[in-house]
Amino acid sequence: MITVPRGLVLALGALFSAYHVVLGVYALSVPATPLPALVAMGLYSVATILSLWPTSPTRMPVWLAYFNVAVSAALPLLVGSQLDPTVRLGYATWYVAAVGTLMIITATRKRQALAWVGAGILVVHSSVWAGPGALADMGVIGSVVWVATAVMLSRGLAKAGRDARQYALAEREATEWQAAQDAHLYERRVRLAQTNRLAAPMLHRIADSGGDLSERQRQECRYLEAAIRDEIRGRKLLNDAVRYQVMAARRRGAIVTLLDEGGIDDLEGHDLDVVLNRLASAIGRTTADKIIARTVADGSDIAVTVVGLTSADTSVSALGADALDDEVDLWLEIPRNSHSGARASR
Repeated sequence: MITVPRGLVLALGALFSAYHVVLGVYALSVPATPLPALVAMGLYSVATILSLWPTSPTRMPVWLAYFNVAVSAALPLLVGSQLDPTVRLGYATWYVAAVGTLMIITATRKRQALAWVGAGILVVHSSVWAGPGALADMGVIGSVVWVATAVMLSRGLAKAGRDARQYALAEREATEWQAAQDAHLYERRVRLAQTNRLAAPMLHRIADSGGDLSERQRQECRYLEAAIRDEIRGRKLLNDAVRYQVMAARRRGAIVTLLDEGGIDDLEGHDLDVVLNRLASAIGRTTADKIIARTVADGSDIAVTVVGLTSADTSVSALGADALDDEVDLWLEIPRNSHSGARASR
């Protein structure tokens, strides 16, 4: 989209406004007394300077818009009171174009209703002062047309701006959706590749043996199934160290469950490596029969909790199955911040 620098627009507006003042000065010999015309020029200059001030916001302050309307009402009264409407006035009616220009600026700065009020005051004064037939000769109709054009352009540009923001928002949402889809596709490919790497050798062995596996091979298949399940449910809880320690724990008879519920999706690089290495170290140290590692919800200072449970002594089984409760062998909270120490109890 091609944009025009604001400074250039303000400079053109200032030059066009100054042109009307020059015409008024040129025609000072026409009014019966030049003082009211000079006062009108001063008011018009002040209103124009305030309206075109470079640091002002796009939407004109309401007090300034009312001031412009007051100036638009004062100019015809001050200048017209010293003119004879029955003769040809030439540039002495400079105030007509000046009022039109001031109202154009007001409309462009998003005060369209007050711009119409100022234009209406000019039309009423000119009709009463010189008659409806003089509106075209004095340029009143042209000023009103320019104000109407400014109002329509201002509304059109505002609508175009809203549409552009909506399109930009839609484009951003579409880009985010595409990025999410690409991420899901990439993750599926990674999971499939990891699953293929784990399961392919055993699948080939099963195919070569016709499904006739030894008990040891069957147990290895169970380990592989659990490892594949980890890839699906564990997601970011896995790195090579965690995979190694989890498999080692399972081979000694422990039941290991990894649950990534999205709590560490924002961790990357060194911070993620620290969390996973602490997790791998905890799994490697514990002798618990059941190990559960779970991510913590977003917003918590803790990234992962690790619980290790040990089955109660079977010598008390005579008391009944309900009396057998697992004992907590490990309780570990791994913080998100790599500079914080893990909180653990045994």
